[in-house]
Amino acid sequence: MRPTHLLLAGLLAPVAVAAAPPLPAQLDDSIITAHPEQADGPVRGYRALRSASATRTDTPIGEIPQAISVIPAGVLDDLGSSDVERALDFAGGVAKQNDFGGLTLFEYSVRGFATSAFYKDGFSVNRGYPSTPDAANIERVEVLKGPAASLYGRGDPGGTINIVTKKPQAERFARLQSSAGSWDRYRSALDVNTPLDEQGDLLSRVNLAVEDNHSFRDHVGNQRVFAAPSLSWQLGPDTRLLLEAELVRHRSVFDRGIVAPGGELGLVSRSTFLGEPSDGHISNDNNQLQASLEQILDDSWRLRLASHFKEGTLDGLASENHALAADRRTLTRRFRERETSWHDSITQVELHGDLHLAGLRHRLLLGAEYENYRKNERVTEIRPRSAIDIYDPLYGRPRPNGARSGSDHHEQVSSHALNLQDQIRLSERLHGLAGLRWERFDQHLDNRTSGRVSRQQHDALTQRLGLLYQLTPQVGLFANASTSFKPNSGLDRSGQSFDPEQGLGYEAGVKLGLLDDRLGATLAAFHLTKENVLTADPLDPAFQAAAGEARSRGLDLQLSGQLSDALRVIGALAFIDAEVTEGDARLPSGSRLLGVPRRSGSLLAVYEFQDDAWRGADVGAAYTYVGDRSGESGSDFQLPSYQTLDLLAHYRVNERLKLGAQLNNLFDETYYERSYSSLWVMPGEPRNLSFNLSLDL
Repeated sequence: MRPTHLLLAGLLAPVAVAAAPPLPAQLDDSIITAHPEQADGPVRGYRALRSASATRTDTPIGEIPQAISVIPAGVLDDLGSSDVERALDFAGGVAKQNDFGGLTLFEYSVRGFATSAFYKDGFSVNRGYPSTPDAANIERVEVLKGPAASLYGRGDPGGTINIVTKKPQAERFARLQSSAGSWDRYRSALDVNTPLDEQGDLLSRVNLAVEDNHSFRDHVGNQRVFAAPSLSWQLGPDTRLLLEAELVRHRSVFDRGIVAPGGELGLVSRSTFLGEPSDGHISNDNNQLQASLEQILDDSWRLRLASHFKEGTLDGLASENHALAADRRTLTRRFRERETSWHDSITQVELHGDLHLAGLRHRLLLGAEYENYRKNERVTEIRPRSAIDIYDPLYGRPRPNGARSGSDHHEQVSSHALNLQDQIRLSERLHGLAGLRWERFDQHLDNRTSGRVSRQQHDALTQRLGLLYQLTPQVGLFANASTSFKPNSGLDRSGQSFDPEQGLGYEAGVKLGLLDDRLGATLAAFHLTKENVLTADPLDPAFQAAAGEARSRGLDLQLSGQLSDALRVIGALAFIDAEVTEGDARLPSGSRLLGVPRRSGSLLAVYEFQDDAWRGADVGAAYTYVGDRSGESGSDFQLPSYQTLDLLAHYRVNERLKLGAQLNNLFDETYYERSYSSLWVMPGEPRNLSFNLSLDL
C-alpha cells in the first residue's frame, strides 16, 4: 500500500479556510442537543437529516465529510416495490452485478468496484448466501461512498451499504399492506407496533410478509415467508435493551437468464427459460438474532454492547447454462446439486463520549469487534450433461444419475478488530473526522475434495481522514481520504497465500441546502484504486497471481427533499470511468470493469395533493437511465444502455385506507439489467402493472 501520509493529500487546502470569520453562534446539535429525527428512525419525506452509517454515532449528515445517500422506506412504498435493488437505483453510482441466479443480493458495485458486502444495523450480513433483504422491516437504505474499512473492516473501496431496520416505537399502530401484479405476483405485509406497559418502557414490533410470485420468465417463480419480531426494553433511566430477530424461508427457481449467441442480444426471447422446470426450487433459509444493550454512564459517555448471530442453509438442484455449440443454438447444461450451511457470530463493544481537549470539542468512539464464521459448501455436478435448443426449448430430460464431481470445502474465519474514531469540532465552521482500525484476519480452508488445507492470516491497519468546512449555513465543502483491505482466498502455484487487496480513495465535494433547506444535494468527485487484484499466473494459467490493479474515478450527485409542499423528489447522477490499469492477457490493461456504466441517473418525483377533496392522494413518475456496460470480463461483449419510465398513483379513500397503482416500464423497453458472460444474461422486466392497498387497523 502507498505510504499512510498520502492520506493527507488534498486535505490540507481546506484547512486554510478555518481562519475565515465564524458564522453566528449556533447550537451544536450534533453533540449536545437532540433532533426530532433519529439516525435509526423514520424519515419524513425523502430527505434524511441524520445518519449513523458513516460514523456509528447519530450525526447530522451535513456535518459528515463524506458522501452518503439515504433512501427512506417511503421511496419503496411509493414505488410499490419490495426490492432493495430498486432503492439502490436512487443512490447514485450503484450498479447491478451477479445475483447468483436470482437467489440473493449477491453482488453490486459502488463507484465502479464490485462487492458482495452489505450490512444491517452495522453488522455484516453477507457471509454465506443470505436471502435478499426484505422491505417489510427496512426503515432506510444507506450507501456510504468510498472506503469504509476504518469503520466496518474488510471490504472493497467503492462503498458500503447499511440497511437500518424498523425499531419499536412509542405509539400503538398496525398496518396491513397487500399487492397484486402482472404474472400472478402477490404479497402481503403486516406491521404491528405495541407498547406492552403503560409507562412505555416495554415496546414490541412485529413485521411479517408473505410472497408468491411468478415471473415474465417462463417457469420461474419464488415464494417467501418473512418474520421479524423486535422488543425494546427500558430497564432503567439509563439502560435500554433491544432484541431483534429475523426468520426467512425463501424458495426460488435458479435462473441464469438467456444467452447472447456470438455476443448478439435480442435473438433469444427474454422470457425463455433455459433450465429444467422439473429441477424444482432452491431453498434458502436464514435465521438471525441480534441484541444490543446501551448504558448511559453520565452526561457525556455511553457504552454499547451488541451481539449478532445468524445461520442459514441453501439446498437444491439446477440445470445451468454451460457452453454454446458452434451452431449457436445448442446449449450444453450441467446439472448441479448444492448443499451449503453457515453460521456467523459477531460481538461489538463501543464506548462513545464527548469531551473538550486542547480547546476543541471531540466526539470519540472506541470500539472492539470479534467475528467467528463457519461455512460448509458442497457443489456436485452429476453427469451426463444435457443439451437444449435456445430457440425452441424442449423440457423433460431425465435426471442424470452418472458420474459425480465437484467441490466440497469447509471454511473457518475469525477476526479481531479495534477501532478509534474522533469527530472534531475545529471551529464553528470546520468539522474534522479521523479514524483508525486494526484488524487481524485468520482463515482456514479445508478442501475435502483434494485433501488440501490452507491458511492465511493478515494484520491490517486502515485509516480515514476528512474535513468539512461550512462556507455558509447552506453550503459545506468537504474532502476525505481513506484506505481499505480485503483478504484474497486461495494459493499461488508455490502454495503461498496472497496478500490482501488494498484500496485507496480520495473524495472532494460540496453539500448544499437549497430552497430554504427543503432540498438537500451532495456533489462529489472521487478517485479510487485497488491493488493486489488476482489475475491469471503467466507461468501457469491454472493458478492465480496477485499482480493486478484497477482504478475508478468520476463524479456523482444525489439530491432529495421537497421542491414545494406538494412535490417531493429524490434522484441521482453518476459519471464513472472504471478500468483495469494492470492486467494480464485475459483481462488486459484498459479493460472496462464488468457491469459498470459510464453514465447513469434516476429521478423519482411525486406530487401530493394538498386540498381537502384530494388531500393524501398523489401521482408520480420514476425515470431510470443506465449506460452501456461491459457484459463479460476480458471480451468485447457489452450490454446496451437503457432507460425506463414508471408511473404511480395513490388515492386515500379515508383516514385508514389508501389504494395505489404502479405501471412499470411504460414504453415496454427491452433491456438487459446484468450479466456475468454472454451465457448468463438477465433481461429486464417488460411493461407490467401492480395494485396495492395500505390499511391502518
